[in-house]
Amino acid sequence: MAKLPTDDTDWVQTDLPDWQAAIYDIDTETPHNISTLDPMTNSTLRTLRNKGMEANAYLAYIVQNYNNLPSTIAFIHPHKDGYPIAWHTDNQEHSNVVSLQSLNINFIQSNGYANLRCVNDPGCPHEVMPFRDPPEEHRTIEAAMPDAWRELFNNTGVPHILATPCCAQFAVSSEQVRKRSLDEYQRYYTWLMETPLKDETSGRVFEYLWHILFGQEPVYCPAYEKCYCDVYNRC
Repeated sequence: MAKLPTDDTDWVQTDLPDWQAAIYDIDTETPHNISTLDPMTNSTLRTLRNKGMEANAYLAYIVQNYNNLPSTIAFIHPHKDGYPIAWHTDNQEHSNVVSLQSLNINFIQSNGYANLRCVNDPGCPHEVMPFRDPPEEHRTIEAAMPDAWRELFNNTGVPHILATPCCAQFAVSSEQVRKRSLDEYQRYYTWLMETPLKDETSGRVFEYLWHILFGQEPVYCPAYEKCYCDVYNRC
């Protein structure tokens, strides 16, 4: 996870002792042009710059630990629980502690990936339509996606629909991560650091690409009941 200076993440150590934590401090003070804390050259748990939202820390972690990843990795936000701050965390308490304590590790290992949110709204069934006609001005991610896709994946096969439950909290197996090369993740990280897109746009580009990076179809919208049964073993 990534944390701002105002985020309290002590709950990770106290409430999730069975999980190894990698908590990246977001550097909000160092000017972008003089920071030397580049994850591609060292293993610091501090972001190179405050850019790209949670994707910054997620990609930094993969780049730094690519050859030594734990078998199951959960990428989550720094808030523990509660409404409205954790409205998108999918259980009655809106609690990431509950999510990780009840996570079905066997499913993550067999499927390779799971979004930790089972409620499909927002995000499904067609959140991102890169070729929407006519385009809608407020959907900046749609305008950015065709060029981002081509630069990230080096191909022109931009899907006409990308969809998955929001909000960039998911679990993935190390085997699935390593189905893409370290060079690819380094390219993704470099793109995120260098893109002129605003943070909320570049971060959301990845929000709707994580499932594709980790082996799923462009539209990944499992039925609510099936998701809860598979991901949390609540059948």
